[in-house]
Amino acid sequence: MRAIGPTLTSFGVTNALPDPTLDLHDSNGTRIAFNDDWKDNQESEIAATLLAPSNDLESAIVGTLAPGSYTAIVRGFNNTTGNALVEVFALD
Repeated sequence: MRAIGPTLTSFGVTNALPDPTLDLHDSNGTRIAFNDDWKDNQESEIAATLLAPSNDLESAIVGTLAPGSYTAIVRGFNNTTGNALVEVFALD
């Protein structure tokens, strides 16, 4: 899963979120993962997917999830605002 912001400007998206954070919660609302800048944690795991964000300020989380409902929350670092894209990938 990744939260893309700054990269969107190269695709003509205006007001892109400059520094997105990604927060993953289970169906009970319990936080199960958090990432600010994708290289902060799980860098090698994220890079190995070949889906690492192209901007170091973007966020990503890699993990195995049991079937169920989850909520991904994207916020701007320091309460910044803007447009972002959340992507979820199934990796084999």
